[in-house]
Amino acid sequence: MKSQKKTVFVCRNCGHESSKWFGRCPVCGEWNSAVEEERRKTKEKWVERGIGLREPRRLTDIGDAEVERVPTGVGEFDRVLGGGLVTGELVLVGGDPGIGKSTLLLQVLSRLAEAGKPCFYVSGEESEAQTRMRAKRLGALSKDLFVSCETDVTVILNQLSDLKVAAAVIDSIQTVYDPELEGTPGSVGQIRECGLKFLNFAKSNSTALFLVGHVTKEGAVAGPRVLEHMVDAVLYLEGERYQNYRVLRAAKNRFGSTNEIGVFEMVEAGLAEVANPSKVFLSDRDSAVPGSVVVSSMEGTRPLLVELQALVSRTGYSFPQRASTGYDSRRLYVMLAVLERRVGFRLGDMDVFVNVAGGIRLDEPGSDLGLVVAVASSYKDAAVKPHTAVAGEVGLGGEVRRVSQISHRIQEAKKLGFKRIIIPAGNLSDLGGAARAGSSIDIVGVDDVRGAVARALERTKSGKKT
Repeated sequence: MKSQKKTVFVCRNCGHESSKWFGRCPVCGEWNSAVEEERRKTKEKWVERGIGLREPRRLTDIGDAEVERVPTGVGEFDRVLGGGLVTGELVLVGGDPGIGKSTLLLQVLSRLAEAGKPCFYVSGEESEAQTRMRAKRLGALSKDLFVSCETDVTVILNQLSDLKVAAAVIDSIQTVYDPELEGTPGSVGQIRECGLKFLNFAKSNSTALFLVGHVTKEGAVAGPRVLEHMVDAVLYLEGERYQNYRVLRAAKNRFGSTNEIGVFEMVEAGLAEVANPSKVFLSDRDSAVPGSVVVSSMEGTRPLLVELQALVSRTGYSFPQRASTGYDSRRLYVMLAVLERRVGFRLGDMDVFVNVAGGIRLDEPGSDLGLVVAVASSYKDAAVKPHTAVAGEVGLGGEVRRVSQISHRIQEAKKLGFKRIIIPAGNLSDLGGAARAGSSIDIVGVDDVRGAVARALERTKSGKKT
């Protein structure tokens, strides 16, 4: 069959194709993202073997056993996936280099293999001997765990077909290539086509596949955005490289929630699960320091207590600095404007630095009140009343808005020994008068930011519940 070569320009960010070079992608707006690729056009229509030959089925005729979940044996990993692996699921795992992606997935495959489910680890960046050395250090040696050092997608699919494994890891998708296509491994066309082949194999053979992806300097998975659209779940392993804690988040999950997180600690034997993250994140906290407050946040169904720190000092520059770690900088600007306008704080000539201890990132609006209290505490140089936790969303009018799952937040604070929690007044009705009266923790309801700051920094003891 005769073929014709055609040159196209593809956006590395979103996969948009154009016959002419472009400086800025007309779809995603990214600059200097066009790469040149060669395509072959043939009159023959390509059809993947085994795909398209099935008869349509009624949705009600599909049994629950065909979509059952398989626990991996790593509880924090199962939590993020929504309860375990779904047969035929395709998962993309991203993260910074050296963060622990390969370590975590090798541990997951080892647990599955120990449960009698054969697994396959394909490494395009390490030899079999190097992979075994790492598995030995992690205690992940199992007779049902197979390993291969291969980058040809056709060979990998043949190996998967012969082994008939329950789950497999492709580490990484940027090293795999299709010899029938033009372009080097890691190019937009190679990643897209290889990802599509893995997708077709996973669905037709009910095999769960994990694709490890490199990330860009912005933190997103490198390659065309279409790769994220075709997979069932996109997971990101986050954390500071010089800290021991790692957080696994789901940016996309067709079979579960994207609000759950998994917390791990990097130890000598790999990544260990952290059963009680709140206790770990608060272990080194000094409650007598101004600018420190404990925020009661929700990550999916899990209540999480973390320390939020703020430092306010007079600036030595023409423009004051605003810096945050673990907190949205744009949200920080909004909260500082609320403090200036509604409470009267003069922060225009002050540097403000915010940090969430432990490498955790707070994205939930319920942490707004904690940030406001922490900045106010540092500005007034007065520590927050001991054994106090805070939860609440702050509006532009300075009002404190109600938050979800308030009872879970209170129970977590009470379990860790806190004597007092400041919450929105609108959430008091959710608890009921009898529940508040019988509680061993002092529940303080506030209506606005000014009142919240006053109650958080008050030094007088009050046994009366609000």
